[in-house]
Amino acid sequence: MTLNDILTIALKKQASDVHLKAGLVPVIRKHGKLRPLQTGVPQLSAQEIDHMANEILDEDQRQHFAKYKEIDVGYGISGLGRFRVNIFRQRGSTRMVIRNIPFNVPNIDELKLPDVVKKIAEYERGLVLVTGITGSGKSSTLAAMVDHINNTQNTHILTVEDPIEFLIRDRKSIVSQRELGLDTTTFSTALKSALRQDPDVILIGEMRDHETIKIALTAAETGHLVLSTLHTMDAQETINRILGTFEPHEQDQVRRQLGAVLKAVVSQRLARRKDKTGFVPAVEILVNNQRVKEMIEDPEKTSEVRNAIEESRDSYGMVSFDQSLMDLLSQDLIDYDEALRLSTNPEDFQLRAAGVASGQQWHDNSDLNKRVRGDLNQDGLEIEMLSENGSGEDE
Repeated sequence: MTLNDILTIALKKQASDVHLKAGLVPVIRKHGKLRPLQTGVPQLSAQEIDHMANEILDEDQRQHFAKYKEIDVGYGISGLGRFRVNIFRQRGSTRMVIRNIPFNVPNIDELKLPDVVKKIAEYERGLVLVTGITGSGKSSTLAAMVDHINNTQNTHILTVEDPIEFLIRDRKSIVSQRELGLDTTTFSTALKSALRQDPDVILIGEMRDHETIKIALTAAETGHLVLSTLHTMDAQETINRILGTFEPHEQDQVRRQLGAVLKAVVSQRLARRKDKTGFVPAVEILVNNQRVKEMIEDPEKTSEVRNAIEESRDSYGMVSFDQSLMDLLSQDLIDYDEALRLSTNPEDFQLRAAGVASGQQWHDNSDLNKRVRGDLNQDGLEIEMLSENGSGEDE
C-alpha cells in the first residue's frame, strides 16, 4: 500500500490526521478519535515508512532530516488534496503524522467564528494573534482572516509559513506565500526582508522565539497589520508569554510597545459537538482598548485582563471562553460535560450554568439540571485504545 493509497482512503473517511508507525496498521483521527484506517490493512514495516518519507522529500530536505531527525513539509496530490507532513524519529525508526488541509480556504462564517473576527481582520495596522493548543484550529482561523482581507481589500499580503498549508489565490489582493526551507531560511530572516517588500499585511506562521517576536512588534509598530499564532491557552497567557521572552531590563519598554500595537487576541479551544459529528470552536476574544492597554503596561494590573474581557462583551464584542461555552451550550451544540471540561473556571461555570438552566428551557434541560446538582456522574472521555497488532473497530 502506497502513501497515496493511504491518504485517499483517509480522505474518504473524512479523517483529519493520519499516523504511520512501524508495527501498526495506518491509524486515522476522525472526530477526535484514533482508529485503524480500515479492516484488512497490513501493518507497516519500518522500511515501508522510510520509503514513503524519502518519496516526498527532496535532497535538501533529506539532508535536513538526517541532521535534525525531524522535519515539516507540505505535500500535495493532484485531484485529491494537500497535506502537512511531520516526519520524525522515534525508538530508532521513522514516524509520520499527516494533517489534511482542505483545498478550499475556509471562511469566517463556515468556521462559526464570532462576527467580530471580521472586524479584527479589517484593521489596517497593529498585531493580531490567534492562539491555542496544537490542533485547536489556529491555522484555519488565520487562513479565514487572510481570505476575508483578500476578498475585501486591495492589499499586498505576505505570508511566511512552515510549511505553506492553505494555497491562497490572488483576488482583490496580491498574495505572496513563502515557505521555510524552500523560499527562505528562517522566520526572522524572512521578516527582516519583508519590511522591504512593500507588504500591507504580514502573516507569520508562528512566533517561535525572541527575535521573531521582536521583529513582529516592530513591523506592527511601523504601520503593517501583522497576523501570527502562539501556542498559548488564552489572552492573558499570551500577553505573559510575549513579555516573558524579554529580559527584565526590557520589560517596561516592551509593555509600552505591546500595549500600543496589540489589536486583538483570538484564542480557541475545539469542543466536541453533541451530535458527535465533529467539533465547534469555543473562542475567547480580547480587543485592545484603553483599559486593556493600561493592564498590559502596568504589571500589577495584567492579571485583570480576564475580568476586562468578561465585562466588555456588549461594548467591544469581547467574549471569554466561559461565555463562549455557555453560548454553545445554550444553542445545544455541545453538552454540559464538554462545556465544563473546557471551561477556564469550572466552579464558576457550574454556578453560571445552574443559573441559566433555572431561567430558561434547553433541549436537554432536565439532564443539565441533574448534572449541575451532581445527581449524574460526569462522563469521562472515550478513548479507543490501539494494541500493537493494530486491532480496533473500524467505523
